Amino acid sequence: MLLICLVAAMIALLAWTGSRWATGQARASADAVAQQTARAHVGLLNSELQKFRLLPLVLSENPEIAPALRGGDPVAERRLNATLELLAARTDAAAIYVIDRGGKTVAASNWRQPTSFVGQLYGFRPYFRDAMERGGSELFALGTISGRPGLYLARRVDRDGQALGVVVVKVEFDDVEAAWARAPGITVVTDAHGVILVTSVPGWRFKATQILDAATLADARRTLQFGAKPPKRAPLTIGGADARVEAGGKANRYRAAAEPAQLVGAHLVHLAPLEPPLAAARTQALLIALAILLAAGMLLGLALRSAEKRRLQRHHQARLEAEVERRTAELREANAALIVESEERIEADRRYRAAREELAQASRLGSLGQITAGVAHEINQPVAAIRTFAENAATFLDRAAPDKASANLKQIVSLTERIGTITSELRAFARRKTPGEGRAELGSVLDGALLLLGERARGVVTLRVPKGLRQVAVRGDRIRLEQILINLLQNALDAVQGAREGRIVVEGTRDGDTVRLSVIDNGPGVPVEIADTLFTPFTSAKEGGLGLGLAIARDIAREFGGDIAHVAAPGGGAAFRLSLRAA
Repeated sequence: MLLICLVAAMIALLAWTGSRWATGQARASADAVAQQTARAHVGLLNSELQKFRLLPLVLSENPEIAPALRGGDPVAERRLNATLELLAARTDAAAIYVIDRGGKTVAASNWRQPTSFVGQLYGFRPYFRDAMERGGSELFALGTISGRPGLYLARRVDRDGQALGVVVVKVEFDDVEAAWARAPGITVVTDAHGVILVTSVPGWRFKATQILDAATLADARRTLQFGAKPPKRAPLTIGGADARVEAGGKANRYRAAAEPAQLVGAHLVHLAPLEPPLAAARTQALLIALAILLAAGMLLGLALRSAEKRRLQRHHQARLEAEVERRTAELREANAALIVESEERIEADRRYRAAREELAQASRLGSLGQITAGVAHEINQPVAAIRTFAENAATFLDRAAPDKASANLKQIVSLTERIGTITSELRAFARRKTPGEGRAELGSVLDGALLLLGERARGVVTLRVPKGLRQVAVRGDRIRLEQILINLLQNALDAVQGAREGRIVVEGTRDGDTVRLSVIDNGPGVPVEIADTLFTPFTSAKEGGLGLGLAIARDIAREFGGDIAHVAAPGGGAAFRLSLRAA
């Protein structure tokens, strides 16, 4: 009876301990998955936001917007409609439209569609009012015409100190939500009031995770931010890291991880389901408990068997003594073998963990090596040469040849200056400087650009700039001039990448006060369909390019009285001519 009670108590203890351990393991596993997924999903969301936030700022400076906002020019309005339609198609924006100071839409990217915004009044929208007051605004709301939710990015249009209206870019997150939906669990983005804005569960959009106060509900009804009906409560309850989702009369358990999103007052929350890791942990706990019970049963069996042997020994001690000794010896050997095997397994596990740590350390060192490889390669040869010259100088001093030793020491000084030039060039180019007028020697600009491009340009870029021209000083800040030249050279290097005999030539000429540098490559050249709009923002021949590099480079050149033009390349490829004014 006592034995049965002990076994029952042991099983109950194992069940309680296993349940606690399984719950802890499942929560830890679900927390790790939730945190990792939340970081990945908020990174995808922030990347999508960053892609569009520059667009209203650029559009507010577009010269076509002001005539349309001032009114009375149908031709300007039609031209602006076509521009917005083309830009929306290229950037994947849901809609781009322009509102005058009275709140009326004068142009929109969807002007051809039945749901066109042209002529609609949006003066009641908070993003319009806030943009007119503060210059910019963002609002996540339901479209009053399209009925589709999205983020409205608004920017005020100012001309001569007067606010003419607002340009608005609407961004929809269908692709982001679809990507989230493909991942396990549930992802939502909530605003400061707990209203769900973006979600992998479409039925939860514009539902609240908490009870909204009367003022918030009244403001939502007035601005139609969430449509005509106030937000209802979502079937979601979050308490710290624990979360429950009501579905089909059943409460499913989740673990929640939150990350701040790049929206005012918004957070991204990912819910990782707890049941799958809990089931796995329970299975593991059950296996461990069975193993413990099996071991205990084996020990109990051995104890009973030993007792039986002792009982039999009292009757047959003389005859069975040798047999008992033999079996006892076998048990000892088996126990010793088990101990040795256990120690071997412990040692193997230790070696495995050590090897795993070494591999992780090697991976980290490899990543660090890739980062520093460029600079290390540039200074490796000067350092090796310094050592050789130092050894030779010591030999010349031993041979009483101070002149030769002095010459070697001068070479060492020159090489250390070269190393200092490499490192200072990297620091100078990375340091932010205030734009302004200045003068720079053309040769130093060329050398600085090639030094920063390093191995990628070596053997591919050829300079055909006369020595006298390299000494000419041109107008402009040296760092910003290097930025122009690096942009042109990087575009050329991208064009000849993978080519069997890729070549880039930099030619320099002078015509009076004008200094010209031509960057010519033998790549595939510029597509004909974008040749006329190559310097227009958001026009790019590279897949995935934003199309801002050449536009910014030309603006810098024009700031210093120069220019950049796309010219015909002899023998195919692409050629860009940078014109600068001599200082």
